[in-house]
Amino acid sequence: MLSALLGLSRLIDAVTAFIGRQLRWLILATVLISAGNAILRKAFDISSNAWLELQWLLFGAVFMLAAAYTLQKNAHVRIDVVSSRLSKHSRDVIDLLGHLFILVPFALLTAWLAWPFFLDSFRSGEVSSNAGGLPVWPAKFLIFAGMALLLLQALSEIIKRAAVLAGVIADPVPQPVHGHEPSDTSISGGHVE
Repeated sequence: MLSALLGLSRLIDAVTAFIGRQLRWLILATVLISAGNAILRKAFDISSNAWLELQWLLFGAVFMLAAAYTLQKNAHVRIDVVSSRLSKHSRDVIDLLGHLFILVPFALLTAWLAWPFFLDSFRSGEVSSNAGGLPVWPAKFLIFAGMALLLLQALSEIIKRAAVLAGVIADPVPQPVHGHEPSDTSISGGHVE
């Protein structure tokens, strides 16, 4: 049973990692749109609310969709004053319980509430109230998608943490003892891998 669950965890991890790596292109697009909009506005006095809203939408996509990747890479914020004083086993138990009783209910409830929020906007064709604004439903869909991805990654982390505590696998992402740096993150060639 645990072997099948670990297979599911690997599949979820692969999807999360793929999405997380692709988000760098949205960051590049956001920067290029922002720069292009600023140049057009300053040089030619041309501007559009659509460009500003597109920047906002792309930034929101990165923020919402990267939450699962951040969890997978163990790069989320911890209270180091407390966690650095605990044993590895205690940190693993806290992670497991935190994922089960805090993260999963939060992500599940938020995704459940976000779906009708998105659906109403999509069905009504809701558009920004700004002149030349964009449709609003993609931003509302990102709330649902981000929470759904986070929920799946939380499931993967629960499976891995339970397997680590049972001694079935070694910790795939060792927890940092000090600081906020995930131990498997390396910087090479100007980007984070």
